[in-house]
Amino acid sequence: MILFTIGVVGVLIRRNAIIVFMCIELMLNSVNLLLVAFSKMHALSPVAKASPTFASDAQVFVFFIMVVAAAEVTVGLALIVMLYRNTHSVDVNFLNRLKY
Repeated sequence: MILFTIGVVGVLIRRNAIIVFMCIELMLNSVNLLLVAFSKMHALSPVAKASPTFASDAQVFVFFIMVVAAAEVTVGLALIVMLYRNTHSVDVNFLNRLKY
């Protein structure tokens, strides 16, 4: 929960686009960590022993979150590179100027 909170604060406060994407990755990885921890914790419960697929569902979600995070990194870094080439800065306030 602390990692997710640090990520949210970083996204809301920082202006550097690279740090904002790093904070988004931190939030996604904290969710992955929580899903795996809850999966492991509930694998020992009587409900999970009755249904063996119950414990592995969270691990499937973790895999999909990792795929989405990888796609987000590739698209996000490509956008940052194009922003830097056009404005010679990675400040997210420059994105408002691209409207005109």
